[in-house]
Amino acid sequence: MAWLDKLERRLGFLAVPGLMRIVVGLTALVFMLVRLNPDFRFVLDLDPARVLHGEVWRLVTYIFLPQTASFLWIILFLWFLWFIGDGLEQAWGAFRLTLYFFVGVIGTTAAAFFFGARFSNSMLFASLFYAFARFYPDQVIYILFILPVKIKWLAWVSAAFLLFGFFINSNSYRMALVAAFVNYLIFFGPEIVYEARHRGDVSSRDGEEYCMAHLPRAESPAR
Repeated sequence: MAWLDKLERRLGFLAVPGLMRIVVGLTALVFMLVRLNPDFRFVLDLDPARVLHGEVWRLVTYIFLPQTASFLWIILFLWFLWFIGDGLEQAWGAFRLTLYFFVGVIGTTAAAFFFGARFSNSMLFASLFYAFARFYPDQVIYILFILPVKIKWLAWVSAAFLLFGFFINSNSYRMALVAAFVNYLIFFGPEIVYEARHRGDVSSRDGEEYCMAHLPRAESPAR
């Protein structure tokens, strides 16, 4: 995408190398603080009403608020976040990953403020996962270190649940979901549309393409 190249040339200095490793470290720190004082999470979560009353730190701190109190699950989550973060930075570079992440933050925050969504940071991390699946669809991970599964199948299953929720919930939920995934739509939407059109063109030509030996022959003029 040409506009991303131009943006990187102008604003490349804003890139944060190792961004996801920083996020992993801060999430681990917040997890320990919440374990010591469970009420601490209510000071950090994304609460639009409290933000409007001056608690602006919530616009940042909710990003690092873990959605589990289990040591096992937080270790698995942080390992996976580190893993996909490194993969995305390798595929994109630090600038584009930084941009993708912070556009995702803006989208998730907008979903909370304008549509009342209580996604917290779950959709933000889901958008990172889907981006990773675009670049590494055949990457195999082992669920609970036992069951081998390709990333693309996990992504499809997760997307099916989101799509189901999109259809059964209210319009405000639908708009919130779109807002939360605005980063994915910006970065991958044009590519997905192009692929869909290309598949449609190929399908429409099925049965109409011939090798040279089987081209339809024009009838010989009558003598």
